[in-house]
Amino acid sequence: MTTDAPGTLPTPADEARLWALIDAAWAGLGAEPLALRQALVERDPAGDDDDGPSYTIDAWLDAFLDHLGQLTVELTGQELTDLDRVVERKLHDIDREDIHEVTDGSDDGFLYARGFIVALGRSYYEAVRTDPAMALLDADCEGMCYFFAHLHNDRFGSWPETGSGISRESFGNPAGWSA
Repeated sequence: MTTDAPGTLPTPADEARLWALIDAAWAGLGAEPLALRQALVERDPAGDDDDGPSYTIDAWLDAFLDHLGQLTVELTGQELTDLDRVVERKLHDIDREDIHEVTDGSDDGFLYARGFIVALGRSYYEAVRTDPAMALLDADCEGMCYFFAHLHNDRFGSWPETGSGISRESFGNPAGWSA
């Protein structure tokens, strides 16, 4: 479900760049996290996953974010803003009641769960967007939610202005929630 909110939309090239950077950051960590990510995309959401990839991948999230930061060290302020706009849109688009029913969580908890979904990459994001049962209870990646905004602020001394007119915060996508 995509909403057509007014404002600046991410370009297909910016979206492709985000997913490529995420894939490259994971690939730089080796075979184990790549296999865990793939297992999450292929898992049976009805199966018992107490010891499965959903909880094992957590140990790799900090290293992933560190590597993602290294991959973006040469980006301009505009490029970071463009990537932040894509993340903002992706988080907004999966700000939906049917996904929240699976992930649970407070305002912040649901935001962080959506950050996890984005951080795992396009295949997992699309799996959850299409079938909310693919989302995970209590999974979170807080660092992904404002990753590029924080980089922009750290490197250029200001928060990026995406111009999108939308919010990535939980329960901010009116099309994703029943009245």
